[in-house]
Amino acid sequence: MSTSTTRIKKTTNKVAKKAPAKKSQSTTKKAAVVARNRTAVKARKGTVAKTTRKKSAKTTGTAVTKKRPVVHASDETSFWTTDGQILNSIVALNAALDDMQEAVYQYHVDKNRHDFADWVELVLGDVECAAALRRAKTPQSARTVMVRHLKFYTL
Repeated sequence: MSTSTTRIKKTTNKVAKKAPAKKSQSTTKKAAVVARNRTAVKARKGTVAKTTRKKSAKTTGTAVTKKRPVVHASDETSFWTTDGQILNSIVALNAALDDMQEAVYQYHVDKNRHDFADWVELVLGDVECAAALRRAKTPQSARTVMVRHLKFYTL
């Protein structure tokens, strides 16, 4: 080797051993933005591991389900209210709750019994709707339950 080659190597080594210059805040922010952009590009290419989404309690029942037909009760299993209405389906119960007086509702619903929920569960076979009806304390809240559950039926 010649002496000029040796000098170049020594000079290169001196440059490499220098302490790095202190970065300004704007340089650090720019580096963070560049790193974020690189991560976003990698995510679009599918090279970054997928993140999992935490499910909340409200989103557990939002799975797409097939709508079911409305069940009609026979004459023997129809629901007779104290004001003379005869209900044979969930649609009829929904309509009856629109006009139902508080006294009629309270006759069929109290602490120990819930005639509407029992009928919906045992005769019409809708367990989820019956459970929600058991929590309803007024005709208006029961109607809200019915409207929510009618979305699962073909009308």
